[in-house]
Amino acid sequence: MRVTEKGQVTIPKNVRSNLGIEAGSEVEFVLREGEAVLRLIKPSRDQVDRDVRELIDHLRRHQGSMSLGEMSGEEFYRLLRD
Repeated sequence: MRVTEKGQVTIPKNVRSNLGIEAGSEVEFVLREGEAVLRLIKPSRDQVDRDVRELIDHLRRHQGSMSLGEMSGEEFYRLLRD
């Protein structure tokens, strides 16, 4: 695995899958005896509750404001299901 000039590496898919890392996940490196250990940071229950409340507030503020253009609501839902 090669490190970029910015110090970036790609986490292999099998490592991401085993650790439950997905887009938007928070991770940290812990140094132990000359090694770096990658760990997934799981959000606290309080943080999850805040994020959920924030999402609900956002959805309420924008309720009914989406324009589908020429598409009917039924066509839009069909598009989501397919």
